[in-house]
Amino acid sequence: MNFISIVLAAEDPSQSHHWLFPEIGEIIYGSIASIVIFSALYKFGWPAAKKALETRTAKIQKELDDSAAARRDAESDAVNIRKALGDIAGERARMLAEADTQAAAVLAEGRARIAAEVADMEARATAEITAARSRIGDELRAEIARLSAAATSDAVRATLDDRTQQELVDSFIAKVGASR
Repeated sequence: MNFISIVLAAEDPSQSHHWLFPEIGEIIYGSIASIVIFSALYKFGWPAAKKALETRTAKIQKELDDSAAARRDAESDAVNIRKALGDIAGERARMLAEADTQAAAVLAEGRARIAAEVADMEARATAEITAARSRIGDELRAEIARLSAAATSDAVRATLDDRTQQELVDSFIAKVGASR
């Protein structure tokens, strides 16, 4: 080695005195920087990390407590529903019996009302039939009387000749004159 290569080796920063350990100055400055960074992390980062972990733990614990409470509520609701199902069957039977009773009452009331309406309608129909029968009888008698008067008048005219008619008129006048 010549002198230039020794000077160049001493000045070359990529060259060190040992293959495993850095230079002493680098160890001192690196250690101080590491201690400053680790102490800053311990002072500022550790409380923040600890707080974040405690917050996460509290959040998870709250979720566990909420889920346990929800489970208890769901189980109590399930018990109430099962209990209510038994009550529902009894309530349904009671309501059906009540509905049957009401239906029977409505049916009986409807039958009574219909029977009364039918009796009323029959009475009105009988009265109308009787009135119609009487009216038709009267009309028939009047028509028969009118027709017989017309027939009698026609028969008398047809059977009476002029002479017989004159005799009837004279005899009527004589009776009227004698009665005065």
